[in-house]
Amino acid sequence: MNPTALIAEDEPLLAQALKAELAAAWPELQIVATAGDGRSAVREALRLLPQVLFFDIRMPGLDGLGAAAELADSWPTDEAPMPQLVFVTAYDEYAARAFEAEAIDYVLKPVQPARLQKTVARLQQALAAQQPSSSASPAVANDEALERTLAQWRQVLAAAGTGATVSATAPSAPLRMIAASDAGGSTVRMVPIDEVLYFEAADKYLRVLTATHEYLIRTPLKQLLTQLDADTFWQVHRAVVVRSAAIESVHRDEAGKLHLTLRGRAEKIPVSRLYAHLFRAM
Repeated sequence: MNPTALIAEDEPLLAQALKAELAAAWPELQIVATAGDGRSAVREALRLLPQVLFFDIRMPGLDGLGAAAELADSWPTDEAPMPQLVFVTAYDEYAARAFEAEAIDYVLKPVQPARLQKTVARLQQALAAQQPSSSASPAVANDEALERTLAQWRQVLAAAGTGATVSATAPSAPLRMIAASDAGGSTVRMVPIDEVLYFEAADKYLRVLTATHEYLIRTPLKQLLTQLDADTFWQVHRAVVVRSAAIESVHRDEAGKLHLTLRGRAEKIPVSRLYAHLFRAM
């Protein structure tokens, strides 16, 4: 059976150009659908379960990063292996260096045939590696393949997020204070970062939660992540970052999904499939 792919690109001419170049570089690949935005890409990917996703990083509404993160949680791994993920990006020197440093698959716009050939070769190798070995049981082989793919997705999302949001200048020191509005929006308070238990993206705002209060800031989560100490704050979901020292317990529900409880907070916080590896030992 021929491998299948889905292209998500909001510019029809560029989507057609990528489709044509893929036909030349990988004639066996079947493009089962094209989508013009992230929401449509998620919907079509879950309907068709392709083996490869080509996602434009910047799309209207839900962008490529958000669409990929959503699919990571909702992909039916009992029906089909998680797909290989390739980001499509306008040429950006910093983003390209970030991808190359991690050996991440990406496609530059406009499509460059030589670069696409490298991506195709990597994809073919990755799809071949998904085939279970004769010495492993099907369950073990599926688990190992899923972990390999999730690890690759984490690399891709991290590299793409870094390349899209950070300049090539040296990183600033971690945040110590946050200027945040109270729930009513009438007062701005200086919140010590040591009091924050978690951050949660909500519409146009980012919720800042302490043990006793909730505040709002307008900084996007992916931008805030570059200002936080990675050993202190862990991303556990595409919309949530928690203080690692505040984690009290980890629960697994009947569907196998993980949830956290934090000291000082009553609510349960979902853990994305992409970040479940952080709690495997627990």
